[in-house]
Amino acid sequence: MAKEECKALLDALNKATACYHHLVLTIGGSADSQNLREELQKTRQKAQELAVAIRARLTPPLRDRGLGAEERAEFERLWVAFSGCLELLEADMRRALALGTEFPLHAPRRPLVRTGVEGGASGVAARALSARSLRHEGERDFDVEDLHQLEREILKVGEMIQDMEMKVNVPRWTVQARQTAGAELLSSASAGVSSVGGVSVQQRTGPCDLSKALAATIFSAVLLAAVALAVCVAKLS
Repeated sequence: MAKEECKALLDALNKATACYHHLVLTIGGSADSQNLREELQKTRQKAQELAVAIRARLTPPLRDRGLGAEERAEFERLWVAFSGCLELLEADMRRALALGTEFPLHAPRRPLVRTGVEGGASGVAARALSARSLRHEGERDFDVEDLHQLEREILKVGEMIQDMEMKVNVPRWTVQARQTAGAELLSSASAGVSSVGGVSVQQRTGPCDLSKALAATIFSAVLLAAVALAVCVAKLS
């Protein structure tokens, strides 16, 4: 039960982290606005809440020495996936801090980057946060205060990563994946290709049709005769 709950929370964290990465890429672009900065704040806070919940559920089983080998291997795989996702979140938070400092909303020192992408990204954030809408709060100094808060949150995430490494020592190179990367995406495609390939191989390696070979021979002979006749007529004329 705990393992299935951890998988569900990790899946939610992956979605929130991917959403946050998508939103960070729009900072300083044509879609940048105060609404975007608020969506970034809510999305990263949601991701941090999920990270705290996952750490609380994964740490006790991995510190339990009486856990079976198979169960431990599964929890170690979840732990490695979780730590990797948390590192990606920290990297995107640092990127958001750098871009937000470079492109302030209400006192721009330089024009925003025109990426050609227009429109809001509230739909993506709403899906990741399971919310119907994200309200826009008109606070003029929101981006300045949010940058200071983002700095503190980056430190908290970094401390969380260090604390995880101190409490649970799971070397990543010792954890083996059950399947290759992207195997679930390629399984259906490979099945279709193999079936088509089998049919084509059977068609190519099948016995030669004698009637078709005879027809091809007769056609070639008729074509040669026609060419010879045309040459003779040209010489006589």
